[in-house]
Amino acid sequence: MAGGTRGVAHLVCGRRGKWVVLVVWVIVLVALSPLAQKLSGAEKNDSASWLPGNAESTKVLELQKSFVPETAPAVIVYSRPSGLTPADRAAVRRNATAVRGTTAHGIIGARTVGPLFNRPAAPQAALIVVPITVNRSGWNSVSDAVDLLRGITGTNVAGMTVHITGPGGFAADSNNAFKGIDGTLLLSALGVVVVILLITYRSPSLFVLPVIAVVGALFSAEAVVYLLARYAGLVVNAQSAGILTVLVFGAGTDYALLLVARYREELRRHEDRHEAMALALHRAGPAVIASAATVALSMLCLLAADMNSTSGLGPVAAVGVTVGLIAMITLFPALLVIFGRWVFWPVIPHVGTPDPTRTGLWSRIGRRIGNRPRTVWVSTVVVLGALGCGLLALSANGLSQADSFTNHPDSVAGQRVQDTYFPGGGGQPMVVVANAGTAARVRSSLAALPGVVPASVGTPPGVTPVRGGKVYLEATLTDRPDSTAAKATVDRARTALHAIPGADAKVGGGTAVLKDTAAASARDDKLLIPLILVVVLLILGVLLRAVVAPLVLIATVVLSFAAALGVSALAFEHVFHFKGEDTAFPLFVFVFLVALGIDYNIFLMTRIREESRLHGTRDGVRIGLAATGGVITSAGLVLAGTFAALGTLPVVGFAEIGFAVAFGVLLDTFVVRSVLVSAITFDLGDRVWWPSRLGQPGHPPRVRTGGGTGEDARVEPH
Repeated sequence: MAGGTRGVAHLVCGRRGKWVVLVVWVIVLVALSPLAQKLSGAEKNDSASWLPGNAESTKVLELQKSFVPETAPAVIVYSRPSGLTPADRAAVRRNATAVRGTTAHGIIGARTVGPLFNRPAAPQAALIVVPITVNRSGWNSVSDAVDLLRGITGTNVAGMTVHITGPGGFAADSNNAFKGIDGTLLLSALGVVVVILLITYRSPSLFVLPVIAVVGALFSAEAVVYLLARYAGLVVNAQSAGILTVLVFGAGTDYALLLVARYREELRRHEDRHEAMALALHRAGPAVIASAATVALSMLCLLAADMNSTSGLGPVAAVGVTVGLIAMITLFPALLVIFGRWVFWPVIPHVGTPDPTRTGLWSRIGRRIGNRPRTVWVSTVVVLGALGCGLLALSANGLSQADSFTNHPDSVAGQRVQDTYFPGGGGQPMVVVANAGTAARVRSSLAALPGVVPASVGTPPGVTPVRGGKVYLEATLTDRPDSTAAKATVDRARTALHAIPGADAKVGGGTAVLKDTAAASARDDKLLIPLILVVVLLILGVLLRAVVAPLVLIATVVLSFAAALGVSALAFEHVFHFKGEDTAFPLFVFVFLVALGIDYNIFLMTRIREESRLHGTRDGVRIGLAATGGVITSAGLVLAGTFAALGTLPVVGFAEIGFAVAFGVLLDTFVVRSVLVSAITFDLGDRVWWPSRLGQPGHPPRVRTGGGTGEDARVEPH
């Protein structure tokens, strides 16, 4: 063994070292587990944690804090299609009075607006607008306030329907949708991992060890993320916390599968399990470390995003993958060595037993691909290209609030009632902050704009109109706040107000936030997708010491991504009947498919390169595919299953990401990596390794040194 291997054996899987590793991890988990439980309390789900940092609407949020605290107005809607009776109207007024006297949970009762009736004579509906202060905990604070309002406004309303909608209602329903997200995703991901490991290992005991290691990695990662959020200013929200769980489970289990497969090979060659694990780590470790480094660096690229929610996800995901890597190359090998060969029961690998991968399914597939590689890869490219045509159906322009849930919560029902009887923008005004000296011109310009209710322009009751030389104005839009027409009104307002000399006017509010978010997401796509591709290309180049192979792999990654996105877009429209995709959808799917899918590239190509040193590229492809095909497909099933767990949340954005990544990973593992990449490598032969020595004809093999039995006395890859 090389000195590095001896060092790994001593530290991780030596006769004493394995116990040291176990004790260290027990101490770490005892210390960090209480911190992991505090992560949900460190989440920031206020608007600033999600929005583009430099957008005009975000600046308005900061400016308006000097006038009013950040609020999420709850719109209480009463309706009776046959007409509100005098008793109904009296009950609505009593409820409004009760709300005005309420100050608990951030409710600003003094600034309550209404009741407003849809028409003076024989009204059919009424609404009350109640501002709710949004504190650092975001949704949680608003949800408590909405629960209180339901208790107040649901009294004396026999025969009327009552809903709470508006930003406050939607925030409360979002909080309910994400409530228990950590536990739901943990149990879902754990269930998927256990089932697939049982099928893969066919052992009632072996699956326990990867689960122990990955759960330990998750708790440790959550604790590290909590410490960074608490003391280093890292922004964590419900989205990044949920994805952390899925990512650690998926990536960590992938690494475990690769290591177990290599360990099983070495156990067939070595009597000493410590020696077998040391060699397994030595030979599989570089691929695992390179895979984790690729994912972590790709995630860190997200720091360049405009969207705060996207940039915050980067370091959270990078921490998760890094901690997962550490656990899987220290704790997991130590556990395997401690428990010994019996953990593989009933199929225990003994010295000299044949390797089933040499004659298994993937060995046969490799031989068939090798017979006609060009036909295989050309036809596969054509099929994937056809699937990619579904991109024409992609509509990642954002989802309306009513279309953001897979179910139909109260806020959605209330929005529909409000749209029926009142101007679409009621309860979600456009907000303008400008220099006080230009207040009259700003006000008149706003009132004259198409799409604005003229009488609504002004400063709401209870708010001082001028502070610090700035004036604060609100205006009600005639169209639904998340509609295209409302966004066009924001454009007109910005054009008109920016043209007023000395006004320094800024336009914000809910509609402006949606518009700025879409623009920032489009910018992030254009910047981050090429950046991540370059990072991945460089890592592959260093790892494989070639130019052609990395370029081939990157091309297959892009093709696989396009095909997955195309199929997903068609499924969303025609199967799930979603109304579109979130603006961040393409970028998130790309990041997860490329960063995680590249794992399978690395697992396959590093093994092919190793075997090519021994037997030449054509035989190297066949042997490498036979050795890794099973583990890659198993890893793909695990990763697809853990991301599919996102579909357990009643949120369209998460369901879309979960489906697209799960489908893309399966496409990657069963078709792109195992068939397309293998066929292209078969066809290119030694040229795939250009310009390294391996890519030149007649490259000499190098005899592997060291003891061992059976297949271990073979050529050493370098």
